[in-house]
Amino acid sequence: MLREPAEGELEPLFSALSEPRFALGLETIYEGYLVHYGRPRLLEPEDGDGALVLGDYLYAQGLARIASVGEVGAVADVAELLSLCAQAQGDDRPGDGAAWAATAALLGQNALDEARTALSRRGDPRPLEALARHAAGDDAAERALEAHARLLG
Repeated sequence: MLREPAEGELEPLFSALSEPRFALGLETIYEGYLVHYGRPRLLEPEDGDGALVLGDYLYAQGLARIASVGEVGAVADVAELLSLCAQAQGDDRPGDGAAWAATAALLGQNALDEARTALSRRGDPRPLEALARHAAGDDAAERALEAHARLLG
């Protein structure tokens, strides 16, 4: 299942926008997301069943790491993130990158509800992207969004 990553492919993506205490959990969950919906950076399941189980396992491991920090709000934010992204994927609409960036930048700060609603109800990722850019800086958010687009494309 392991594959040889390309140069620079294992650089932190959305965890670079977050507090260091959440970094490993976020990257683990994100790798699970890539197993489900994109091109994983480190793992390459042999078939769809393996991808489903592996992705879910990575979600669980990452969520356990975030839960171990003791921030209930951060756990709730990750649960909302995964639900919102599954909805975006199921509806085949953009916005998951903005959801990842904003969640990583504001994890556990109870600051995402209105922006998540804009994406889930109206399909508008702009409020989430604006929050990410404000919290993490334009350059950092742009790097993460561009890398995300490459990994999902």
